[in-house]
Amino acid sequence: MMAAPVSVSASGFELLCGIGLSEQKAKETLRNQALCGLLIQAIEQAQAILGSTPDKATGTLLYNAATRLKDQTHLGFLVKYIAKKEVTSDLQLNASLNYIKNHQLGPIDSADFERECGIGVVVTPEQIEEVVEAAVDKYRNQLMLDRYHFNMGLLMGEVRNKLKWADGKIIKNEVDLQVLNLLGPKTEADLEKKTKAPKQKTQKVATESKEESAINGEVEVQSASLMEQLRGEAMKFHKPGENFKTEGYVVTANTMDLLQKHLEITGGQVRARFPPEPNGILHIGHAKAINFNFGYAKANDGICFLRYDDTNPEKEEEKYFRGIKDMVEWLGYKPSAVTHASDYFDQLYDWAMELIKRGQAYACHQKVDEIKGHNPPPSPWRDRPIEESLILFEEMRKGMFAEGEVTLRMKLIMEDGKMDPVAYRIKYTPHHRTGDSWCIYPTYDYTHCLCDSIEHITHSLCTKEFQARRSSYYWLCNALDLYCPVQWEYGRLNLHYTVVSKRKIIKLVETGIVRDWDDPRLFTLTALRRRGFPPEAINNFCAKVGVTVAQTTMEPHLLESCVRDVLNETAPRAMAVLEPLKVIITNFPSDQPLEISVPNFPADESKGFHTVPITSTIYIEQSDFREVTEKGYKRLTPQQSVGLRHAGFVISVQRVIKNKNGKVVELEATSVKSETAEKPKAFIHWVSSPLICELRLYERLFLHKCPEDPSEVPGGFLSDINPNSLRVIEDAMLDVSVKNAKAFDKFQFERVGYFSVDLDSTDQKLVFNRTVMLKEDPGKI
Repeated sequence: MMAAPVSVSASGFELLCGIGLSEQKAKETLRNQALCGLLIQAIEQAQAILGSTPDKATGTLLYNAATRLKDQTHLGFLVKYIAKKEVTSDLQLNASLNYIKNHQLGPIDSADFERECGIGVVVTPEQIEEVVEAAVDKYRNQLMLDRYHFNMGLLMGEVRNKLKWADGKIIKNEVDLQVLNLLGPKTEADLEKKTKAPKQKTQKVATESKEESAINGEVEVQSASLMEQLRGEAMKFHKPGENFKTEGYVVTANTMDLLQKHLEITGGQVRARFPPEPNGILHIGHAKAINFNFGYAKANDGICFLRYDDTNPEKEEEKYFRGIKDMVEWLGYKPSAVTHASDYFDQLYDWAMELIKRGQAYACHQKVDEIKGHNPPPSPWRDRPIEESLILFEEMRKGMFAEGEVTLRMKLIMEDGKMDPVAYRIKYTPHHRTGDSWCIYPTYDYTHCLCDSIEHITHSLCTKEFQARRSSYYWLCNALDLYCPVQWEYGRLNLHYTVVSKRKIIKLVETGIVRDWDDPRLFTLTALRRRGFPPEAINNFCAKVGVTVAQTTMEPHLLESCVRDVLNETAPRAMAVLEPLKVIITNFPSDQPLEISVPNFPADESKGFHTVPITSTIYIEQSDFREVTEKGYKRLTPQQSVGLRHAGFVISVQRVIKNKNGKVVELEATSVKSETAEKPKAFIHWVSSPLICELRLYERLFLHKCPEDPSEVPGGFLSDINPNSLRVIEDAMLDVSVKNAKAFDKFQFERVGYFSVDLDSTDQKLVFNRTVMLKEDPGKI
């Protein structure tokens, strides 16, 4: 309980100003003796808890609480939560005041109060980012149609419903940022006042249907090849040397001279680069980036560098460097040169010194946590003397500070409102290439545009989320009077039913859900290669998605369709029996095996043949036999004959043999030549003298479309694992035509699916991964 009101003196005025009230506001409060007495007692109670004067944010909450809650007893209860920073927002304060007003007659149940008022609930920026992304995705089509005339309140409300206790300002900032990333800067049309159109119910229904199709990945696919799209005017790219004609490009007094020198060096050639960070395995989204960067250069007779952004030594490993290059080459592209950001560390350091000398960078002692998130406090060291920053930066280079003690920051405000991004930070971690030569490392915001400038890149192509970095990109090149390339953004490619975050894939590996980064259930490029996806199918998929600026989330079956299209033309046929049923042909016409000639591609016999043996003992699928003939069933029964594919025989059942449990384990049958028999209703596949192999049948790893969406999967992505994502058949029977197959060789097992030889295969036993099923329903009769 709070003490009785106290008299107010000059010290009271200082106390009110100390919590952030303006002098005018403090004087007005002093004139209201009742309010002033309550507020000062609240401040003093908070001081007793904190051991110091409350900061401005806490003071504002105390002021609002005292203004709106006159009950001393309950005000004292609320002050404890405010002082301990358990009530930190206006949202929580409003909920607290409403709760107290509804429970004035009796003691307050603390547990119930905390539950109802969101005490202890922490909403991270990452959660806000994910939920906003889902909301933007939900309304994407309408946003693209209405642009900045769209009712942004719908997005705010969508996020509010899912994150009740999130800070409204942070939500709005994130909504503004993601909408900007999606739509780009406002045009003149966006600034015009929208005229109201008459309501049309049918049009609205059509729009909603189209929007839902886009959300489900059912988007219109491109028919033109990727090269055709990239060669044309699809993205309205500038021509080399005409950088200044692009929207938003910053022209300085030196721009034209720098462009002229650039053209002398490049000869007007298109230059692109693919700049991955070597801290993980590339995934399906990177396939679009690879195709976009290398493809644009190739389509326009240019060159493309593979440049490793190796500025974070803590996360980089040799296997990632190798793996990235392997995947680029696997997709069919050869880098014109392989470079590293670390190749330029000396030059980047010299330019950082020059930036300080020009008054455009400074040494800062703010901690990482202080400058995180939106609207961090300005650095008190922003205007420190240039000489002082030069000395401190050199001392950083010499290892005279601890990690996090000092950073070098650039003096600019980025498009998303973030102020003074970090250019250099201290890391006492040996670098993969430079060893212990450096203990300071440049950031992406500092390194990327400067490396592009060094390599005379003409088109710096990156995904849409980097649009907020475009201003810093141009600013830094111009601040140092360097050639400035043009940054162009394109839409990121995502797939449903998967996760591609490195952090989340590591969790899947660590928990044993998947074996490694190349587990065929993942959508990393190494996993897709291991599963048997042809690289040209992935490139075709990227072409079908198109050269889009909007983020696209596609259905996996669209990728699988591209895989089938390629494998149908390239994967030779073979026969495999997954669940064998033994059949003895009692009147087989030979004591020796007969050699059957089978076309590698039945639709095009010019592609060659292979031979398989057939003896009196064959094996068919258990599902290809039933004891009782049922309507619509066309395969083998005691009353119904079937043909054997490619063999030229029709067989009829004479005897059914069962085990003691009544299960059919063997059939005895007779055969006749196909040309003399009545045409059967079906031909089934079979094997004889087979190879025993292991088959791995893969399904989707996750049960829901968006395993990372908390509204769809409240328990998190690890709780959404499909228990039937992998089925292993250890004793499948294959025809001998595959006996010399090597890793990654691909086949169509007739009527079963497309398969690829796995790396686990040995000389004793082949292992096959099912790449995709056939177009037909495998249960079709």
